[in-house]
Amino acid sequence: MPVDAAFARHDMAILYDSFNVHGADGDFYLSLPRDPCRILDLGCGTGSVALRLADLGHAVTGLDPAPGMLDVARQKDKAGTVRRIAADARDFALGETFDLIIMTGHVFQVFLDDAETLAVLSSARRHLAEGGRLVFESRNPPARAWEGWTEERTRERTDVPGIGQVEVYYQVRDAWGDFVRFDAVFTLLESGERRISESTLRFPGRNTIAQLLKAASFSSVQWLGDWDGTPLAAHSPEIIVIAEA
Repeated sequence: MPVDAAFARHDMAILYDSFNVHGADGDFYLSLPRDPCRILDLGCGTGSVALRLADLGHAVTGLDPAPGMLDVARQKDKAGTVRRIAADARDFALGETFDLIIMTGHVFQVFLDDAETLAVLSSARRHLAEGGRLVFESRNPPARAWEGWTEERTRERTDVPGIGQVEVYYQVRDAWGDFVRFDAVFTLLESGERRISESTLRFPGRNTIAQLLKAASFSSVQWLGDWDGTPLAAHSPEIIVIAEA
């Protein structure tokens, strides 16, 4: 599982966490389990959604390969309500099953070819209890979200505890086929220091995702196009997948 600098390093993970706040997507994931259940958050990152689910009474495990992200997540969870595991989503083996497995924050798009994406889906399938669900989202390619990833459209700033005012913007380096390579550019305004993290994401279409889910032995799939639950349409902003074991 690829680990970008913004995820691996503690100092960069703090910056990432300060600017990436879950809104309607977080509310959607919180609404999925109706009764207390066992949840696995794959690519849990800095742990915001996992912690909110644990606060609702669910037994939550967060899995991520990035030490910086896990460090920030642990600092948030003073009571230790979430179990966190450093592991790769492609080949983890926990020896237990879960009622719900989630991948939030478009983490599905960091897997850059069919082989490693299938490995993730198959690992998730092996860890689902009977009747369990895997839920994740991927940006819908026809919506071309990356065209808005420019300095002018994405520039924002916030106060980061222990660091001060920080500004960030995103800029696309290249786009080809299913792939987009871009930079997150952070500037620490007090010192003028600039930190850049390069990332590459894949934008697979519905048909590709459907084929991979079938290969991973998922029995049925529901497709949504946005966080309000509307069905997936040609130019929906998201491809939201609810796949059952």
